[in-house]
Amino acid sequence: MTDTLAGQLKYLHLTGLLARWDDHLQAAAQSNLSHARFLTRVVEEEYRLKCDQARQQRLKRAQIPEPWVMDTFPFDRQPKLSKKKIMALYDSMAFLTDKQNIIWMGGTGCGKTGLATSFLIQAIHQGARGRYVLFADLLYELHRSQADRSQGRLIRRYLQYDLLFIDEIGYVEAEPAQVGLFFTLLQKRHKQRSTLITSNLGFSDWASFLKNPHLTAALIDRLTESSHVFNMKECVTLRTRMSAEP
Repeated sequence: MTDTLAGQLKYLHLTGLLARWDDHLQAAAQSNLSHARFLTRVVEEEYRLKCDQARQQRLKRAQIPEPWVMDTFPFDRQPKLSKKKIMALYDSMAFLTDKQNIIWMGGTGCGKTGLATSFLIQAIHQGARGRYVLFADLLYELHRSQADRSQGRLIRRYLQYDLLFIDEIGYVEAEPAQVGLFFTLLQKRHKQRSTLITSNLGFSDWASFLKNPHLTAALIDRLTESSHVFNMKECVTLRTRMSAEP
C-alpha cells in the first residue's frame, strides 16, 4: 500500500480496510468471487466494524456505572415480579418507538437499577442514544446550570437522548428551583423521548422530596399517562441474600 492510499483511507476513516488491506488482497487472490461480490464483502465487513465502533462509543457516552445485563438477573429470587411482562418489554423494545417510560419502585437492593440498566444497554445495542444519571447528580447539574444561566442548554442536551435513565429518585431532596427545572425536563421529554426511572418511594411519597405538591401532581400525572410501572415493594433485597452466600 502506498502512503497516499493509506492517507486517503485514514481521511475516510476506513480503519478496518486500512488494517486488513493485505488480508483482503490475499483473500481476493485466493477466492473465486466476482469483483462485485468481493467488494460487497469488503464493504459489509467495514460496515459491521463501523457499527460496532459506534455502539461502543454510545455505551461509553452513556456513563453506565455497572454493565448489568438481563441474562444475569435472578428472577427466581423475585417471584412477585412479573418476568413475563418485563421480558415482553425488553424483547420488543416497543416502548422506545411508542415514546413510553418504565418506572421501577421498591426498596433498596431489590434489583431496580439492574433491570433499568439492562434496558438501557439493550436499547444502545439496538442503535439508541442513551444516558445514565443519578437523580442527585442531575439535581446538582440543574443547580449549577442556574448559576451560569446554562439551564436551557443543559435541558436540550438531556432531551437529545432517546433513552434517559434517572436512577434513585427520592434519595435526596430537591430545592424549589431544581424541582421546576426537573419538571421542565420531564415535561419536554413527555411523549417525545423515553425515560427509565427507579425510586425507593411510591408516587404518594414524591411530594416529600420534591416539596412542591402542584408540580409533583402534574409530574406524576404525565408519567403515569405513558409509563409502565413495576411495583417492587414486596420484592426481597437481593444484596442481603447474595452476601450471605459462601
